[in-house]
Amino acid sequence: MADGGTSPGGSRRAAVLGRPVGHSLSPVLHRAAYAALGLTDWTYDALDIGAEDLPVLLAGLGEEWRGFSVTMPCKQAAVDAADVVEPLPRLLHAANTLVRTDAGWRAENTDVTGIGMALQLAGVEQVGSAAILGAGGTAAAAAVAVASLGAEHVDVVVREPARAGDVVRVLETLGVSVAVARLDTAVLDAPLIVSTVPVGAQPAVMALPWRRGHTLLDVLYDPWPTALADRVAALGGTVAGGLDVLFWQATVQVELMTGMPAPIEAMRAALDAALATR
Repeated sequence: MADGGTSPGGSRRAAVLGRPVGHSLSPVLHRAAYAALGLTDWTYDALDIGAEDLPVLLAGLGEEWRGFSVTMPCKQAAVDAADVVEPLPRLLHAANTLVRTDAGWRAENTDVTGIGMALQLAGVEQVGSAAILGAGGTAAAAAVAVASLGAEHVDVVVREPARAGDVVRVLETLGVSVAVARLDTAVLDAPLIVSTVPVGAQPAVMALPWRRGHTLLDVLYDPWPTALADRVAALGGTVAGGLDVLFWQATVQVELMTGMPAPIEAMRAALDAALATR
């Protein structure tokens, strides 16, 4: 919980964790929120660490550390290292947020909110079926988001079917039928596709049979637009990007870490200003 302005207990610190994190726009969003909220004693940094480093880091931190945004490859490690795990990150076995509490570090997941808002802004209010490209923590969050939109069937498209276990488990737990397809043979029958693959895998994904009727959410945001987004847009499809995912999941993180409402307009203005200089 935060106090407005300067807290009696001294400075408060938060950061984004992952590897790499140099490209992250999370500091822009969180610092803008602190400024708008008058939290002059709060700072937000970027810490480049791997999953194996996370437990040691958390164990050695002082009380001034109040929260972390967690990105790849640390999302599963954050669940394993947390003292308290909320139901959603427990289901996903992936947390993108750690919050300091009296009981220790609590794992949360705001990716589902971010993905859901990005899809809503793209005009997706309900969907019968979807496809998810990839099988990591973000793919699992996407599975919950599309299920909440009414998806009754989801295709999980991966290079190696054996790696799809976590996403399949999430979908089956939610009562959604699921099929696993190999990336080199997938047909993309569903109208909605969520791509969670990294930049390096995009050439293979671009070779899939994209068509005009597709709506694509590509969770990447740097660089933007991605080659995949350009391809789908050129075919006449609808494209949504990772910037909306980043923005809306960050607003929830700010509220969880500070205990105060996120200043949405100030955060959006800071993000737009940062993008204008890239």
